Amino acid sequence: MTRLRLPGFIRENPSLGLFALLCTAGSGFGQTFLVGIFGDALRSSFGLSHSLYGLLYSTATLCSAALLLRLGGLVDRWALPRVTLMAGVMLAAGCLMLGGALHALMVWLGFFLVRFGGQAMLSHIGMSTAGRYFALQRGKAVAFAASGYPLSEAVLPMLISVLIALTSWRWAWVASGLIVLLALLPVLMHLSAGAEHPETGRATDTRAMRGKTRAEVLADPVFYLLLPATIAVPFIVTALLFHQAALAGLKGWSPDAFAAVFVAYGAGHLASLLIAGPAIDRIGAQRMLPLALLPMLGGLITLAPGNAEWVPVIFLGLTGLSQGAINATLGALWPERYGIRHIGAIRSVMQAIMVLSTALAPIVLGFMLDAAVAVNVIIGTLALATALAALLAQWGIWRSP
Repeated sequence: MTRLRLPGFIRENPSLGLFALLCTAGSGFGQTFLVGIFGDALRSSFGLSHSLYGLLYSTATLCSAALLLRLGGLVDRWALPRVTLMAGVMLAAGCLMLGGALHALMVWLGFFLVRFGGQAMLSHIGMSTAGRYFALQRGKAVAFAASGYPLSEAVLPMLISVLIALTSWRWAWVASGLIVLLALLPVLMHLSAGAEHPETGRATDTRAMRGKTRAEVLADPVFYLLLPATIAVPFIVTALLFHQAALAGLKGWSPDAFAAVFVAYGAGHLASLLIAGPAIDRIGAQRMLPLALLPMLGGLITLAPGNAEWVPVIFLGLTGLSQGAINATLGALWPERYGIRHIGAIRSVMQAIMVLSTALAPIVLGFMLDAAVAVNVIIGTLALATALAALLAQWGIWRSP
């Protein structure tokens, strides 16, 4: 009988490969694409205006980013099961808090817990694991871990929509918390049980012995040239998806125009991961970074003037390509450039900056919408910013030794 042969980079450590994948997939319970499904129900239940609802979400995300700067380095110091338990319990508690919220302050606390435990920490743990423990074909390993994002994008919105239809938005949050606590977390704890402690385990990459510290990274001028490209995709995706109903109205589409074709985003996301991993192993993550922004740039250029019903499909498909490419690239970029000894601390800075950008995105776009800025001008501005970010990243690559 022919036995199933796993890809080489997974055979290096199959348990941790699956662990990293499930971490990124599980982070979906705290990602904007899922939280946004509850937007109308939360606003109507607590009498929140669009601005106040956005403020609650953004400030909770800002606090999550601040805490990540403090606790993100635990990935370098704590055993993997211990730090995973902390993140999973906080994510589950946030889901349950939102399900039982009786006041807007409880909504804020729930937002904070799901954003920190899910979007921030589980993502950070999953991608750090792929970058740390897989020295061979790191690009493919990181791409495999990052495929958890499109997996959750494909499954969770449908699951949550069904739960809301069968029960209510409150019970959908409660069910999400129970899934995390009773299903996801036990599996993650089992898969990570045999992982080497990051402080005592043997390094899997010789560059770990000369890895740069977080302070050295922050003193590197090239880091700041690469930075805009690393946050462009999450900033723009969060801004447009959070305000998708308003944008659809301005375009003359149905309010669920984006949600109805979100499968295009997931398909593009997954397809690019399959391509980006091997490409990173061939050309390197630094050279891949500016290239990863080009599909989204094309999508924004299509979206700005376009009002046809097919435009969201093109935009989401191309943006999904950029999302997958950037996820794979960032997972390999920091180990490639700065080593893995302090990868948790370094990634926590980057993850905090990314979370900060996603906190500011709804506010920035909300102000532009309230100021009655034309939608094509808004999207055109985002396209220009994307092009500039790609150029700065390319300049940083040219400056690199």
